[in-house]
Amino acid sequence: MNHPGQIANGYEPVLDCHTSHVAVKFAKIVSKVDRQSGEELELEPKFLKNGDAGVVKMKPTKPMTVETFSGYPSLGRFAVRDMRPTVAVGVIKSVERKDCK
Repeated sequence: MNHPGQIANGYEPVLDCHTSHVAVKFAKIVSKVDRQSGEELELEPKFLKNGDAGVVKMKPTKPMTVETFSGYPSLGRFAVRDMRPTVAVGVIKSVERKDCK
Protein backbone atom coordinates (compact mmCIF):
# COMPACT_ATOMS: atom_id res chain seq x y z
CA MET A 1 0.00 0.00 0.00
CA ASN A 2 1.23 3.45 -0.87
CA HIS A 3 -1.18 5.93 0.74
CA PRO A 4 -0.11 9.15 2.48
CA GLY A 5 -2.44 8.61 5.44
CA GLN A 6 -4.33 5.69 6.91
CA ILE A 7 -7.04 3.60 5.28
CA ALA A 8 -9.93 2.50 7.48
CA ASN A 9 -13.32 0.85 7.03
CA GLY A 10 -15.54 3.05 4.85
CA TYR A 11 -12.72 4.25 2.54
CA GLU A 12 -14.11 4.80 -1.00
CA PRO A 13 -11.47 4.69 -3.77
CA VAL A 14 -11.76 3.63 -7.43
CA LEU A 15 -10.94 0.01 -8.26
CA ASP A 16 -9.36 -0.69 -11.67
CA CYS A 17 -9.80 -4.34 -12.63
CA HIS A 18 -9.05 -5.30 -16.27
CA THR A 19 -11.24 -2.77 -18.19
CA SER A 20 -13.53 -1.79 -15.30
CA HIS A 21 -13.16 1.43 -13.31
CA VAL A 22 -15.67 1.26 -10.46
CA ALA A 23 -15.91 3.08 -7.14
CA VAL A 24 -15.78 0.63 -4.23
CA LYS A 25 -16.21 0.85 -0.49
CA PHE A 26 -13.82 -0.89 1.89
CA ALA A 27 -16.59 -2.57 3.87
CA LYS A 28 -14.27 -4.36 6.30
CA ILE A 29 -10.54 -4.70 6.86
CA VAL A 30 -10.40 -8.41 7.63
CA SER A 31 -6.74 -8.74 8.61
CA LYS A 32 -3.26 -7.28 8.38
CA VAL A 33 -0.73 -9.70 6.87
CA ASP A 34 3.05 -9.91 6.54
CA ARG A 35 4.09 -8.80 3.04
CA GLN A 36 6.80 -11.46 2.70
CA SER A 37 5.28 -14.62 4.20
CA GLY A 38 1.54 -13.87 3.97
CA GLU A 39 1.25 -14.73 7.66
CA GLU A 40 -1.66 -13.08 9.45
CA LEU A 41 -0.41 -10.45 11.91
CA GLU A 42 -3.62 -8.89 13.24
CA LEU A 43 -7.34 -9.65 12.93
CA GLU A 44 -9.71 -6.78 12.16
CA PRO A 45 -7.24 -3.89 12.50
CA LYS A 46 -8.74 -0.40 12.77
CA PHE A 47 -6.64 0.86 9.82
CA LEU A 48 -3.87 0.08 7.33
CA LYS A 49 -1.04 2.55 6.76
CA ASN A 50 1.70 3.05 4.18
CA GLY A 51 3.73 -0.15 3.73
CA ASP A 52 1.08 -2.47 5.23
CA ALA A 53 -0.54 -5.40 3.45
CA GLY A 54 -3.97 -6.69 4.28
CA VAL A 55 -7.08 -8.62 3.36
CA VAL A 56 -10.04 -6.30 2.73
CA LYS A 57 -13.69 -6.98 1.94
CA MET A 58 -14.75 -4.49 -0.76
CA LYS A 59 -18.20 -3.68 -2.06
CA PRO A 60 -18.56 -2.09 -5.54
CA THR A 61 -21.06 0.74 -6.03
CA LYS A 62 -22.30 -0.84 -9.27
CA PRO A 63 -22.12 -4.36 -10.74
CA MET A 64 -18.77 -5.48 -12.11
CA THR A 65 -17.31 -8.71 -13.47
CA VAL A 66 -14.25 -10.14 -11.75
CA GLU A 67 -12.71 -13.55 -11.16
CA THR A 68 -10.51 -14.97 -8.45
CA PHE A 69 -6.78 -14.83 -9.09
CA SER A 70 -6.46 -18.59 -8.58
CA GLY A 71 -9.18 -19.31 -11.15
CA TYR A 72 -8.29 -16.76 -13.83
CA PRO A 73 -5.11 -14.75 -13.07
CA SER A 74 -5.54 -12.02 -15.69
CA LEU A 75 -9.01 -11.09 -14.36
CA GLY A 76 -8.01 -11.49 -10.72
CA ARG A 77 -5.63 -8.54 -10.38
CA PHE A 78 -6.63 -5.01 -9.43
CA ALA A 79 -5.29 -1.54 -8.66
CA VAL A 80 -6.78 0.86 -6.12
CA ARG A 81 -6.62 4.52 -7.11
CA ASP A 82 -7.36 7.62 -5.07
CA MET A 83 -7.52 10.88 -7.06
CA ARG A 84 -5.55 9.20 -9.92
CA PRO A 85 -2.39 7.92 -8.11
CA THR A 86 -2.25 4.19 -7.47
CA VAL A 87 -2.37 3.59 -3.71
CA ALA A 88 -2.56 -0.22 -3.67
CA VAL A 89 -2.48 -3.29 -5.90
CA GLY A 90 -3.63 -6.79 -5.18
CA VAL A 91 -5.33 -10.01 -6.17
CA ILE A 92 -8.89 -11.21 -5.68
CA LYS A 93 -9.05 -14.14 -3.24
CA SER A 94 -12.82 -14.73 -3.26
CA VAL A 95 -15.98 -13.36 -4.88
CA GLU A 96 -19.52 -13.17 -3.54
CA ARG A 97 -21.74 -13.44 -6.59
CA LYS A 98 -25.12 -11.71 -6.76
CA ASP A 99 -27.71 -11.67 -9.51
CA CYS A 100 -28.07 -8.33 -11.29
CA LYS A 101 -31.59 -7.19 -12.01
